[in-house]
Amino acid sequence: MIKKALYSGLIFLIIFVVAFYYYGRSIWVPVYKKYTGLATLVSVYKKYGIQAEARLIPYFKKAGVTYPPTKIKLLVMKSERLMELWARSETDSPFVKIRQFKVRAASGQPGPKLKEGDKQVPEGIYKIIALNPNSSFHLSMMLNYPNEFDKKYAKKEGRLYPGSNIFIHGKALSVGCLAMGDVAIEELFVLIYKSGIQNIKVIIAPYDPRKVPLVVGKNTPLWLAELYKEVAREFAGHRNDSL
Repeated sequence: MIKKALYSGLIFLIIFVVAFYYYGRSIWVPVYKKYTGLATLVSVYKKYGIQAEARLIPYFKKAGVTYPPTKIKLLVMKSERLMELWARSETDSPFVKIRQFKVRAASGQPGPKLKEGDKQVPEGIYKIIALNPNSSFHLSMMLNYPNEFDKKYAKKEGRLYPGSNIFIHGKALSVGCLAMGDVAIEELFVLIYKSGIQNIKVIIAPYDPRKVPLVVGKNTPLWLAELYKEVAREFAGHRNDSL
């Protein structure tokens, strides 16, 4: 009986430790990094830059785009769990598709984010406003959600807490963010660090509007048609033979 109780306790402890490792990262990772030393953008580049660029640069050479590029667009399709990387060499040159990444996790369903805690990944046109080298999810890049469009309609509808702290990050766990896995986030982080966050645009759609028109469903906000029109326009200018 005692052995059975000990065995059950051990199993419970293992399950707890594994669950805490994955789902409690926001608790233990900051503590761990506090005692092991905080990273900086420079130290992250020194640690991951050479290998990340060795993987990235061949894609840019094949596409005929200089590295680092002057402008970058990340096209995200939630349902397909894909992110396309587009870039251009000069201000007046066309954007070229460099490669695509698999989105490892993105919680929620097609449709916009409306409130804090709804676990929805936002939809719209965003900027990257910060790079976080000390993320609980390896590395992360913060989006400017809610942007002015989000704030405008949240205010009109009386939604006081439309949400916050939306990131593109590593690992494969998501609660309203885009989880890319560690290898992909290292490449994206290094690329955007070299290119400058002011030169990045992130467009997030419920699915690929170049293949299927974005449709506003029943019981959705009236402003969603306006948003989807802008998102579809951004995607429409980025086509290639692989689509």
